[in-house]
Amino acid sequence: MLNQLSPDLIRRRLTSLFPTELIEDIARERDVVQRDRKIDITMLVWTLIMGFAVDGEARTIAGFQRAYSAATNQTVARSSFYDRFTPALAALLNDLLEHALEEVAVPHTIAPQFELFRDVLIADATVFRLHRLLDSFPATHSGQSGAKLHLVQNATKQTIEQFQLTDERTHESSQLRTGSWLRGRLLLFDLGFYSFRRFALIEENGGFFLSRLKSNANPLIVGERRKWRGRAISLPERRLRDVLEDLSREIIDVTVEIEFKRRAYAGKESTDSMEFRVVGVRNEDTDDYHLYVTNLPDEFTPRQVGALYGLRWEVELVFRELKSLYGLEKFQTSDPAIVELLVVAALLTLTVSRALLGVFQELFPETVFPRERWAKTFRSLAQLMLEDLAQSFGHPPPNLSELLFRDARQPEKSRLLLNERVAEAFRRRSSA
Repeated sequence: MLNQLSPDLIRRRLTSLFPTELIEDIARERDVVQRDRKIDITMLVWTLIMGFAVDGEARTIAGFQRAYSAATNQTVARSSFYDRFTPALAALLNDLLEHALEEVAVPHTIAPQFELFRDVLIADATVFRLHRLLDSFPATHSGQSGAKLHLVQNATKQTIEQFQLTDERTHESSQLRTGSWLRGRLLLFDLGFYSFRRFALIEENGGFFLSRLKSNANPLIVGERRKWRGRAISLPERRLRDVLEDLSREIIDVTVEIEFKRRAYAGKESTDSMEFRVVGVRNEDTDDYHLYVTNLPDEFTPRQVGALYGLRWEVELVFRELKSLYGLEKFQTSDPAIVELLVVAALLTLTVSRALLGVFQELFPETVFPRERWAKTFRSLAQLMLEDLAQSFGHPPPNLSELLFRDARQPEKSRLLLNERVAEAFRRRSSA
């Protein structure tokens, strides 16, 4: 089985995802390339991508510089390296991420019913702390700075569909726009995106949605979607919350009428109503119902609807991978432009990791690759992959002795080490 793993398999997949010509062409369009060419722009891009995964490295420009030097065996002045972190470089990374999101896809194998949808999407957001002096990213608490990363993850293709970066105070619901792009797609989201008007717009655009029902929602039941034997309690024309305590059935599957306000037009706001499906699955531990609102067809049973909502955990795993493995919360910069650049670099790292995972899943369809285990392994080998790429681009193998000397030596002769400062203090005392 392992004879399918050629020595250059990883390199070929990486360079097919971001060919050198593609990077250089975009770099010229974005005016990233400078005439002196002291820094290889292709290797700089790969250093930002793979450098994010390097285990134990702080996400600083100095850390990326060390990774670049180790891979290329090239001495670069710190100022020259820092000067490359410009809005033009950020634009280049954005273009590459947009390109990659079209290229990376891992086919889903969840259930045949998923063929009803073009894609299954999950919307969510996460907050991460930044340097406290970053005024352009205000947090909810004074004296802090915080950013919020808004994602729409494509659970079908195992990649990112959309992303936005805002300050922590921006509500996630404001960053999710409905429209024709949702046609034929299923969107899962939590209560942060809950809006009856949003439900209606998704339906009107030919999409599907699934959300938890808010605890204070008490819609009117207008029909039951399955029949019960015996003396079952009749639910139509009653409010949902008014009948829950009287029910002993394991599931609820009803049609409800929901009223909502349309967006104001010409200064006037109109009220409308639509019918949706509400599903309840009894929780044995708490002896109450988990309630969901959706427009999924009846071929999805109530228990399947509840299990399907559990797919939202997929995006939580993405956030955990970005934070705990790729250091999304370890930015050591007070420059907002560099923060945005590094967020895109982190998303590129995640995308590249997913691209390699797709290769291995295609080669070994019977083998299970747990995502977190895969990400940790990818991180542990990231520097080796970066060095392999550098050599394929014509850079010499790293001179380890030179790297140790260059990076570990005292940078300024005037700066005394601890034992030297102590000795100097004793010399001064004895001469006094």
